[in-house]
Amino acid sequence: MQPAYKRILLKLSGESLMGDKSFGLAPQILEQYAYDIKAIVEMGVQVALVIGGGNIYRGMNEKETGIERAQGDYMGMLATVINGIAMQSMLEKVGVQTRLQSAIKMDQVAEPFIRRKAIRHLEKGRVVIFGAGTGNPYFTTDTAGSLRAVEISADAILKGTRVDGIYDSDPEKNKDAVKFQNISFSDAISKNLKVMDMTAFTLCQENKMPIVVFDMNTAGNLVKIIAGENIGTVVNN
Repeated sequence: MQPAYKRILLKLSGESLMGDKSFGLAPQILEQYAYDIKAIVEMGVQVALVIGGGNIYRGMNEKETGIERAQGDYMGMLATVINGIAMQSMLEKVGVQTRLQSAIKMDQVAEPFIRRKAIRHLEKGRVVIFGAGTGNPYFTTDTAGSLRAVEISADAILKGTRVDGIYDSDPEKNKDAVKFQNISFSDAISKNLKVMDMTAFTLCQENKMPIVVFDMNTAGNLVKIIAGENIGTVVNN
């Protein structure tokens, strides 16, 4: 079977790794994600991964914490590396070769981010995990994911969430919310749908990078998307 995408950037939120916990990592979620990723690697898909850090540290109000925004953002970047190491460990436990690259130099735990090296790893069938965001404060991991996807010439960004797509209102609060199967970037902006932060979203729009928003916590959904099934919502030009 020919996969729908040859090279993808999988964007996961840190919160998704908590499972039903209020903090930290849920081993069963890490394991499920690892097996889902392994399945698409075995289909011949090249996989890059960006994980948020919200399960460990979220940028908090400076007035409440006394921690200035830039410092807080660096703390969040380090949290994404912790999640990257955890995901790397679980992927290798199930037999998937990986490389962890960091936008902040930390030679003992990760390679530095080098675009050409990342692409070479992908071509060799390794899952490349991009940690530490863009390496700069004031940018989200959504922006980091969009930037890395463009840099490695991914076919699409697959944004795994706990909701099965994009709705016209919050489906967890409104049972009559309507789900979109496909939507354009301009329509998503005009309807004020919070797919990603605007910097990330604009970067995808300008570079014609499709985004697929889907429920990653349902085992097998990732494989179904790669198989070409209509899972989630596709945002494109």
